[in-house]
Amino acid sequence: MHFGYFLNQNNIGLTKPFHEVVEEGREIASYCDRNGWHSIWTTEHHFGHEGLEVCPNPILMTADLAARTEQIRVGQAASIITFHHPIRLAEDLAMLDHMSAGRLEVGVGRGIYPREAVNMNPASDVRNSELNRSLFAETLEVMRRCWTEEFFSFEGEHFTFPQPGLTFEHSMSPATGANTDVETGEITALAVVPRPLQKPHPPLWQVIDTPPSIQFAAKNDLQGMFWIPPTDAMVPRFEMYRDAASEARGEELEMGDGVALVRDLFVTETMEEAERLGGQGILTYLEWVCHFRGLGNHMFPGEVLPHGGGKLDHLSYEWLHPRNLLFGSPEYVAEQIQEMRDKLNLKTLLLWSSFPGVPHEAVMDSITMFTEQVMPLFPEEQLRSEMV
Repeated sequence: MHFGYFLNQNNIGLTKPFHEVVEEGREIASYCDRNGWHSIWTTEHHFGHEGLEVCPNPILMTADLAARTEQIRVGQAASIITFHHPIRLAEDLAMLDHMSAGRLEVGVGRGIYPREAVNMNPASDVRNSELNRSLFAETLEVMRRCWTEEFFSFEGEHFTFPQPGLTFEHSMSPATGANTDVETGEITALAVVPRPLQKPHPPLWQVIDTPPSIQFAAKNDLQGMFWIPPTDAMVPRFEMYRDAASEARGEELEMGDGVALVRDLFVTETMEEAERLGGQGILTYLEWVCHFRGLGNHMFPGEVLPHGGGKLDHLSYEWLHPRNLLFGSPEYVAEQIQEMRDKLNLKTLLLWSSFPGVPHEAVMDSITMFTEQVMPLFPEEQLRSEMV
């Protein structure tokens, strides 16, 4: 299997200087790079004075990690592209692909929190799904054209490039039909320099869960990244992606091709110790994110929440653990991963353990135990042989 680390960092109450948070991320990346992990992924969130999800610039953080590592691939999970100018984003990522020697993975998302969206870009407001999805699709299309075309142009609902009516006259830039109307001198196309090192561009991923997002990713040649649902509830999602992608590409994909699953991880000697060290941390985080998402994504197939009470009343470690937590002994965690392999043909697993309030030393101990006692049971050589 391919194992990646999901670096969603937290600093609950903003008690630590931010440079310490950065150093902790660097230590995780360095360890994973030296010990055979395939990738590491950073997140994008804004205005987090509560100390949850405290990385506002995943591209800059990824560049820092790339400069301190040699083998591991680096990515964003995700850059919220609806918050940003598409050309600026395409340029930054193309630069980063060269700076990382072609180790870049690009993850894109639409955003989930209104507080972030409306203040970064009002048109990205997640409460207006139709407008948000339209902006996302156009931003992605502009980025792809920037990366794959020597000179590109675009005209849509949200963006027009180049802006009409502009001329550029210089002896060092003679007018050609490729980018200029030779009769009027008007600019008709733009060139992004540099284009990415990887061709046609770095691998693209979208964080997805709902049928519209799954269908969009599959039909637009984006790999999909899932998170919360239990394994049995992931089966129809993986099947939906496989079927839509197979139809779009005109070839049969296997279950598990082109998708990754994020899981929350805490490996210790015993089940009880995993709960003691990491249990409250994951609950603190889910109390935050499920305030917006609810608990519906945690349901087993056919299960419904009881009526009445608050939407988080059922959130407890005992309720959560059997659904999607890789918390426990190496043996337990390995059994759960094998179940995902058996039911989903899972090939890429991204793991997160830096939960709010959990000491960094405990996080590193968990990552180390997983690396030494669980990862060897699922070698990349086995994955490659299964894919032949």
